[in-house]
This record gives sequence, C-alpha cells and structure tokens, in this order.
Amino acid sequence: MKNLRPFHLAIPVTDINLAREFYGGTLNLIEGRSDKDWIDYNFYGHQLVCHISSQTNKDENIVDGKNIPIPHFGIILDMVDFETLHQQLEKSNISFKIKPYIRFLGEPGEQKTMFFQDPFGNNLEFKAFKDDKQIFEN
Repeated sequence: MKNLRPFHLAIPVTDINLAREFYGGTLNLIEGRSDKDWIDYNFYGHQLVCHISSQTNKDENIVDGKNIPIPHFGIILDMVDFETLHQQLEKSNISFKIKPYIRFLGEPGEQKTMFFQDPFGNNLEFKAFKDDKQIFEN
C-alpha cells in the first residue's frame, strides 16, 4: 500500500455548538478552522468537517448478524487506542448503537468494532483489527 494520504469528510450537523461539545469534548478531537456554519477537526490525521445542514440518512445493512447503519464513518485504531476510546465513551455515557464486540471471530479480518451516533444522527464506527494485515482480507 502506498503512503496513506489524509481523507476529507464533511458531515451534516444542526448545531455548531453541540458539534463542538461532541467532537471537541466527548471525542477530544483538535479543532482547526471554523466559521459560524462549519468546523474542521483533526480526526486522527484526517480532516473532518461539520457543516450546518438538515439532511439525515436512516438506511441499514446486515453484517455479521448486526444492523449496520448506512452511511457511517470512523477510523481503524490499534487495540490499545480502541480500548482507551471505549472506556472514554463509557464514562461519557454514550448510547452505543452496536456495543463493542469482536466481529468475524476466528475468521480472516477479525476485529473489534463499535457503533454510536453523534448528537445529529451521524453514525460512527471505530474498529481495531487483530492483525492490520487482514484489513482487506476476505
């Protein structure tokens, strides 16, 4: 794999201050540029932008027996960082859409995963692979 380049993702939010509380506070992301209608965040080296909007998405797809929300976004962490974030979210009383569990147990691509929503209904998935070499295994 070539050197990974940062991605840019813009998501809809309905309240800039609430976005700041969640992404800057609960998730502890570093804020970059901002205006009255948007905020940039450093999302583990990637650019996440919260834009004022009224759009929502409510689709789901079945993966490993779970209803996976679509669309969703997140990051692949290492196991230690996954557990640290899990504990941080527990302390923040996050309501998990899918509680942390091991997906594809004993199979190629075994991973820990968890899903939750931001205050605007955007779905986030954070995961950690048993072996990063299996990220694209099937």
